[in-house]
Amino acid sequence: MNTHASWPVAELHVHIEGTLETELLVTLARRNGVELPSYDPDALRELYRFTDLQSFLDIYYANLAVLRTEADFYDLGIAYLTRATAAGVRRAEIFFDPQTHLANGIPLDVVFAGLTRALTEARATLGISADLILCFLRHLGGAAALETLDAAIPYLDQFIGVGLDSAEVGFPPSLFTEVFAKAGALGLHRVAHAGEEGGPDYVHEALDLLGVERVDHGIRAIEDPHLIEHLRERQIPLTVCPLSNVCLRAVPELGVHPLPAMLAEGLLVTISSDDPAYFGGYVDDNLNAVQNEFALSPLQMATLARNSFRASFLPEAEKLRQIAAVDEHLEGLLRLTSGA
Repeated sequence: MNTHASWPVAELHVHIEGTLETELLVTLARRNGVELPSYDPDALRELYRFTDLQSFLDIYYANLAVLRTEADFYDLGIAYLTRATAAGVRRAEIFFDPQTHLANGIPLDVVFAGLTRALTEARATLGISADLILCFLRHLGGAAALETLDAAIPYLDQFIGVGLDSAEVGFPPSLFTEVFAKAGALGLHRVAHAGEEGGPDYVHEALDLLGVERVDHGIRAIEDPHLIEHLRERQIPLTVCPLSNVCLRAVPELGVHPLPAMLAEGLLVTISSDDPAYFGGYVDDNLNAVQNEFALSPLQMATLARNSFRASFLPEAEKLRQIAAVDEHLEGLLRLTSGA
C-alpha cells in the first residue's frame, strides 16, 4: 500500500529549470526557433543517462536556451505547480538560476515576471503556497554572485531567500561568504547545496561561514559523527533528494542510500525531487520510492511530511496548521489499515 499518496507535504528542494519536461522543451524550442538534438520528447529523454553531476549539468544548461520570454517562464512555472499540487505539495520553495538566463541574454524582469505570474495564479487557483529562492551558480564564483544579488535588489519583494547550486567540488561555500552576508543583511533566508558531491567539510562551511538555515542534500554529513550531533541538536533541516542521488551516482543504488540512517539519528530530513524532469520523478515518486525500498511505516512517512513543514519558511502558525493536516491524514490512514 502506497501510504504516501495524499500526504500533505512541502517541497523545499526543487529547481524550476529542472522541471522542464521534454514535451514542454520541444514546444518552447519550436516557439522560439531553438535547435534541439531531436524534436521527439522520448528521444530526448533517452539522452538523460548521467554518470555524475557535471554530465547532467551539460545537458541541463543547454536545454535552458529555449526559455526566452515571459510566457516561457510562466508556462514552466505553472506546469510544475500543477504537477506538484497533484503530488500533495501544499508549500513549494522553488530555486531558480538567474545567472543562466542572464548569460542567455534574458533580462531579470522577464524571468521574474513569468515566474511570479505563475506563482500568483497557482496560489489563487490551485491553493498551493509558493515562493522563489534565487540561487547562485557556484562555478561562476563569489564576485559574480554579488553582482547578481545587486541586480536582483529591485525584485526583493519577489523572492524570499538565496541559495547556492551547480557543480560542488572545487567551489566550496567559503567562496561565497560575502554575498551570503549581504543577503542576510537584506533579510533574506539562506540555504546552500552541500554534502552531495562534496564531503562533510562542505556542510560545515555552509553552516559556519554562510549561516545557512537549511542544507540542500547533505547526505555525506552521515560520515562525520560530530556533524551529525550538531545537526541533530540544532535540528537543522536537510533537503534530501533520493532519486537525484541515484541518477547522479552520489549513491550507487537506492538500497544503500543513507536516508534510513539519517532518520535513525533523529535528523530533520525532508524529501524533495531536485530536478524531476531529469531524475525520474516528482516528490510523490521520491516518497513512493523510499517507502517501498525501506519499508517505511506510516509513522515514518508522517515524520517526513511533518519535517517538510517544520523546515519550511512558512510563518509558525501556518506550519502548525499544515502539521495538523499531516496528523489528521495519519489518523485516517491508521484507521483504514486497522479496519476500524
